[in-house]
Amino acid sequence: MKPAVVIITGESGAGKSTALKAFEDLGYLAIDNFPVRLLLPFLDEIRTGELAEKIALVMDLRDPFFLQEFPNTIAKLREKKYSFDIIFLTADLKALITRFSQTRRPHPFLQELKDIKAAIVLEKDKLALIKDYVTLFLDTSNFNVHQLRHEIFKIYGQRKELQYILLHIISFGYKFGIPYEANYLFDARVLPNPYFVPELKDLSGETLEIQKFLLKEPRTSEFLDYVYNFIKWALPLHRAEGRNFLALGIGCTGGRHRSPALALLLAERLKKSEIDTEVVVTLRDVERD
Repeated sequence: MKPAVVIITGESGAGKSTALKAFEDLGYLAIDNFPVRLLLPFLDEIRTGELAEKIALVMDLRDPFFLQEFPNTIAKLREKKYSFDIIFLTADLKALITRFSQTRRPHPFLQELKDIKAAIVLEKDKLALIKDYVTLFLDTSNFNVHQLRHEIFKIYGQRKELQYILLHIISFGYKFGIPYEANYLFDARVLPNPYFVPELKDLSGETLEIQKFLLKEPRTSEFLDYVYNFIKWALPLHRAEGRNFLALGIGCTGGRHRSPALALLLAERLKKSEIDTEVVVTLRDVERD
């Protein structure tokens, strides 16, 4: 039996250790700082001995051969029909600088460059070379360790098998920035805004009142039909490319009313459909002002 493999990579300070610990708590065999050259022999040995069904490995620039060997290793994983995900953890420059100022652990490039900002930028530039291989991006800029752990549990805690595509629907507010991890974006600002209805202003899109208000407008059903049909079209194409994740962002102005309502309505429809996918929803900005 081939184990399911999760490769965790990304930027120093973005939460790789926290993510790995979350996978360990989910029952994965968890190993940090794993050399890329050992991955295929290790997986073949695991498969032969059936020592573990689920494995999570952190692989990053601490390994001097990481960038050089990673593309070929991933190609061989696909060739051997392993089920795997590649999670890339990132955070913005401000968040990473703050985290390194609050910890005693130095950035791996700090000794070479003597400047934390330059060290972070250099690592980001180097890691850009592998982003085409990533199946899931997680921007942890606004996460604490508990929120990142919760995100991992939400995505992987209920997963059946890695061969099923997981559809991650993210509602957001444009004024807070678009979600880094989204493969596709849909703009809900074309729909009526409950913010301007006094009795609805203080509610969120999680409530039936907001959802009913939006569904009274024919454009809302048209919007949901369009996004649903797009997903139905796109999922087989992503599956054919060996991707196990598809992230879809639905945005409105502040991320409190329209986009959360649409994300939840869409997720409900998908879960009742015959589309072969698993769905998780993140209401990113629903509590922000």
